[in-house]
Amino acid sequence: MSDTLQEIFGAIKRNRLRTIATGFAVASGIFLLIILQGASNGIINTLEKNSGNFSFDVLQVWGGYTSLPFHGMQEGRSIKLDENDMEMSYELFPENVTSVTADMSQSGLIASVNNNYMSVSLTGVYPDYSIIENIEMTSGRFINKIDMMKKRKVVVMSEENAKNFYKDNKSPINRHVKIGNINFKVVGLYKKNSMFTDNNIYAPYTTVQSVYNKGRYINSLTLKTQSLDNEIESENFETNLRHAMSVKHGFAPDDKRAIWIWNSASQNAQMSMASSILSTSFWILGLLTLISGVVGVSNIMLIAVKERTHEFGIRKALGAKPWNITGMIILESIIITTIFGYIGMLAGIFFCEYMNATVANQTLDIGIFKQEVFINPTVDISTCIRATIIIVIAGAIAGFIPAHKAAKVKPIEALRG
Repeated sequence: MSDTLQEIFGAIKRNRLRTIATGFAVASGIFLLIILQGASNGIINTLEKNSGNFSFDVLQVWGGYTSLPFHGMQEGRSIKLDENDMEMSYELFPENVTSVTADMSQSGLIASVNNNYMSVSLTGVYPDYSIIENIEMTSGRFINKIDMMKKRKVVVMSEENAKNFYKDNKSPINRHVKIGNINFKVVGLYKKNSMFTDNNIYAPYTTVQSVYNKGRYINSLTLKTQSLDNEIESENFETNLRHAMSVKHGFAPDDKRAIWIWNSASQNAQMSMASSILSTSFWILGLLTLISGVVGVSNIMLIAVKERTHEFGIRKALGAKPWNITGMIILESIIITTIFGYIGMLAGIFFCEYMNATVANQTLDIGIFKQEVFINPTVDISTCIRATIIIVIAGAIAGFIPAHKAAKVKPIEALRG
């Protein structure tokens, strides 16, 4: 084996320029493969990070306007959801709905603490709202059942709002904020989703309903679902729910503008599929680039076999077996692709780390929302292992045809040539 390696490295040294030019194609292919994977991870990590505050087993429903006539009634009618829709959703779909909550809001209110003012929206919610909407509490508590029963004037606000109201660095918990003409006590703070800059302040549903005389109509209905294991089942449930709503409110079952439904499970399935397609596409692009390097190595090895035909004839005449020559050519090809492949891999990893240190984790702020972009565009050890396997396989493939041709050399013809 040592003799074989000495011969291989000797052949490489005799043709340094040719070997470097050939290896550059392999190195550039692996380099681009690693960079594309890093960019893919950056995009996927961004999607996952910015969707981390959402639950993907939630379905939300809003009232809309009919766009189709139904049983003699004209289109354009307003469909308003009410509290009965909560009970109906839970009773009709007990296998798929684990909990139901509703909210109602009063917008355009001015909240103030001393001389600090802010325009806010006061949203009345149920205690389960924090679980369904995946609200992360940082201090205090969320709305509870006793708040609902006693119609307490308590609120939960974001940490950002609290900093704007209370500038004395003391805890806002159990302090008061004036919303409109009513004093509310702050009982909890939550971590605001960085994607949005809304000024929602949460209060007990019954309090908002009573203080602002809202009646039984609600803004939206939120259902926490289960046993919807794929996009098809999720869409079937959405269709059945829309049909049940159409019977209750009197609109065409296929009128999608009568009620608006946001199905997070379907959205999550689509996002996962998009991420998978993106990752696969980048792998394919990288592999296609690598193939050009493999073709270059194969061509150079064919030239090397042609140049060494006389040598192979002597080897065979002295008793060398075909697999000896085949193994030597394939091994030389693997060594070339591995050396330059690792050079390209290390360069790609370095470039991904450079991107992560310079352009990654930037925050896009356009006023309506804030969002981190291009999060951690690096590659993990599993990607490096796969790239290593690809390099070795590529080297073996590149050397196979030249090795097969070398093994077919006949000693008499080789010596005569």
